[in-house]
Amino acid sequence: MRTHTLAIVSLIFGLLSWLGLPLIGALVAVITGHLARSEIDRHPDQFEGGGMALTGLILGWLNIALSVLAIAAIFLFFGGMAFLMSMAH
Repeated sequence: MRTHTLAIVSLIFGLLSWLGLPLIGALVAVITGHLARSEIDRHPDQFEGGGMALTGLILGWLNIALSVLAIAAIFLFFGGMAFLMSMAH
């Protein structure tokens, strides 16, 4: 049995999404993680690496979720500031 290449790619890009490639790394981690897990599930006698694929998926989805929350917080902050400034005049 061999470790699925996409599982390794998912784990690497999941880590890279936190270390320097936030959005692109997370997207690659999620896509390759899903592909690897489905392939491993279809051929469990040929491939291993489900844990690596799952770890890459989790890291990627967490990065995406926190990025969306951060963007929403920025918009809410500046929108609130603009609202308060408009009320002051």
